[in-house]
Amino acid sequence: MRKASLATLALIAGLGLSAPALAQHEGHVMAKPAIDPALAAAVADKSRETDKLRDKYRRPDETLAFFQVAPTMKVGEYAPGGGWYSRLLGLYLGPKGKLVGLYFDPTSGAFNEKSQAGIRAGAAKFPADVAGWSGQPADRFAGYTLDAVPEGEKGSFDRILIMRMMHNLMRWNIADSEIKKMRDMLKPDGMIGIEQHRARADAPYAFTDGSKGYLREADVIKFMEVNGFTFVGKSEANANPKDPANWPGGVWTLPPAMDGAKDDAEKAKMQAIGESDRMTLLFRKRP
Repeated sequence: MRKASLATLALIAGLGLSAPALAQHEGHVMAKPAIDPALAAAVADKSRETDKLRDKYRRPDETLAFFQVAPTMKVGEYAPGGGWYSRLLGLYLGPKGKLVGLYFDPTSGAFNEKSQAGIRAGAAKFPADVAGWSGQPADRFAGYTLDAVPEGEKGSFDRILIMRMMHNLMRWNIADSEIKKMRDMLKPDGMIGIEQHRARADAPYAFTDGSKGYLREADVIKFMEVNGFTFVGKSEANANPKDPANWPGGVWTLPPAMDGAKDDAEKAKMQAIGESDRMTLLFRKRP
């Protein structure tokens, strides 16, 4: 999968979107948003005792506030994975809103038979999982694979969140199809929030094709604009200037994975740097 041909990203890279292109978006940095008290309460919930250890890297309160997620909204979380954000979103949206786990289209060609079955199983058990984590009724949650979204769900989502997953969509060659499906699910004024490991603006294509986990901010912005979105703005909530974003082993060199760390001294070095430098971008569905 890491060696897949990435025609779309190659086209974007070929446009020369490096430092000059990034500079044109610098004015889109938005002020730190006010935090909804209900969100603050969810972040502080005692059930998040373990998850809170990563709050200093992920800043979920500022991130969700920047994405303008409100407690009454219908929100899709794309590729929920281990559930770190699902647990928090369940607490925040469960009482008055709706959280939907949106899973890869298993038929996209990126997954073998075993992976396809796992994706469908994950979507099926998502409501029960989040209900168990949040203490909210399971009917406050839903889970769909993108090839099996009920027709009535299209055009009904206020927000869709894509957290540190764009690099996989790029390297698996499914970014175009998955983003198009998500666009169809949004309301006319709906928005997509993206958090993604950020490469340096002048990083070569070989490092920003998704295989290292890092993407260039300008490339992601252009990709979303090409696929029917208007760039609303960005936040530096998840920036980490200590990350040089040039690890030969990719983003997995840093916490929490710390792949390749041979001893405690190397692990301590990585811990001192912290998790990756990340872009935090907001896009609105374009008519």
